[in-house]
Amino acid sequence: MSARLTPGDEAPAFTLPDADGNEVSLADHKGRKVIVYFYPAALTPGCTKQACDFTDNLDVLAEAGYDVIGISPDAPEKLAKFRQKENLKVTLLADPDKKVLDAYGAYGEKKNYGKTYMGVIRSTIVVDEEGKVEHALYNVRATGHVAKIIKDLGI
Repeated sequence: MSARLTPGDEAPAFTLPDADGNEVSLADHKGRKVIVYFYPAALTPGCTKQACDFTDNLDVLAEAGYDVIGISPDAPEKLAKFRQKENLKVTLLADPDKKVLDAYGAYGEKKNYGKTYMGVIRSTIVVDEEGKVEHALYNVRATGHVAKIIKDLGI
């Protein structure tokens, strides 16, 4: 498990396949702010709520200069089903080997009902136009999180 990112850190570079199998890199978004959010699994209730909230607010975020990328350990095929079933407009990327999740501190030890296990830590990292971390939020809630980000960013 790698250390969590903090504001001012260089955002780790990544290139991952999207729901259609096309390669998407953080570098593709240079010059724009990017909200990179990490979620445990497509097609689950909390992750669906969060993805739908981002989709519902995509225009507001885009007008304020933000692109949105969601990353999970799911395969591109599952992401395509998720996108289609929920009419998602956010870019969804697959990180099955969890290298990017780990680089962003979004994979690690979790506790649930007294059990400790390794898993995805629901996290959101806001990256500025120069590729530096502007905000690093860990252990966020799926519900209400997008509204909080919009408020915190002053949008």
